[in-house]
Amino acid sequence: MGGKIVGISQADARRLWLRAQRLDEKAPFGAGPSAVAAAIGHLGYVQIDTINVIERCHHHILWSRIPGYRTTSLAAVQSGEKSAFEYWTHALAYVPTSDYRFFVPAMAARRCKAHPFHGRVDPDAYAAMLARIRDQGPLSLRDIDDEKLEEKRHPWASRKPSKRLLDYGFWVGDLTISARTGMVKSYELTDRHFGWTEPVTAATPDEFAAYLLDRGLRTQGVVSLESMTYGDAPAKAAVARLVAERVASGAVVPIEIAGLARANHWATPAALDEGATLERTRRVHILSPFDPLVIQRKRLAALFGHDHRFEAYVPAAKRVLGYFALPVLVGDRVIAAIDTKMDRKAGALAIQKWTWLVPEMPGLRSRIEAALGRFEQFQKLA
Repeated sequence: MGGKIVGISQADARRLWLRAQRLDEKAPFGAGPSAVAAAIGHLGYVQIDTINVIERCHHHILWSRIPGYRTTSLAAVQSGEKSAFEYWTHALAYVPTSDYRFFVPAMAARRCKAHPFHGRVDPDAYAAMLARIRDQGPLSLRDIDDEKLEEKRHPWASRKPSKRLLDYGFWVGDLTISARTGMVKSYELTDRHFGWTEPVTAATPDEFAAYLLDRGLRTQGVVSLESMTYGDAPAKAAVARLVAERVASGAVVPIEIAGLARANHWATPAALDEGATLERTRRVHILSPFDPLVIQRKRLAALFGHDHRFEAYVPAAKRVLGYFALPVLVGDRVIAAIDTKMDRKAGALAIQKWTWLVPEMPGLRSRIEAALGRFEQFQKLA
């Protein structure tokens, strides 16, 4: 795509990624709800997941970057400040409300073409559901107890027909998740929740491409076309055109990472200048398998040498790392994977399995155990 190629080491690429993910500082976003809003705003998304053997991943991801994080802070951001909303990125996630317009085209597409999961949505029943929420206020599925139950059509479905209606409203943007109690969602009219009096203008395809490129550069340091469009493969062509334009203008620089198979990578000149001054971090992080640093498995394997296995849905006899193994980041290397489970009655974190990914070195276990102690306290106080 033109432009002089700058060569960097894998260690440089890792440091740039850790800096972009804000994992090389103690409290990069401060504390409290304002820190949660800032973290989501910087990261672009925080993945949501239901698995609860330890604190759920959306809270875990934020705790990794916000010392003293409490789950009530996320609730304040979603339901009070309303500076984050839930929608699909590569998975269901908390997204900055300031980015809402970039998701409006996906909502419109859902309205035009029914998703197989929803099946046929009866328009009269759907209109009645919207009217009920308009009259009664936000509703959760638990609040609806006056309907005839049906057979499940999918393991994740509900016997309540209203679940399909609520899901449809969420995906097309008529409804938003106004609050969560655990994993129980309350649905509210989107415009009323945010106080909007006019429809949100949908981003154009070129604007969406710029959003993906800018988000990638901000959160990954060094990017590839695959890493920027993770979960948005149809946008690759538009993002590639935009990258070519920015390379031509000098806004981004082509990068070659030593030791990797030849692939196109890019970074901003500012990131490269900052990277030249970064010292190697020694921080220890017990990461979620859904952390933004971990979720792109191929990228993690290429730069950190660890091909993380998520084995919750793997038969027990075939598991290598464990049901819910957590990657352990020490400095700029993933050096272990620890399968943990919180014994909530005993108030203790149980270590199911500890897998070293590098030869154990003196003092390393004690440092990780200290981090596990902090992680256990988070489980108790979150």
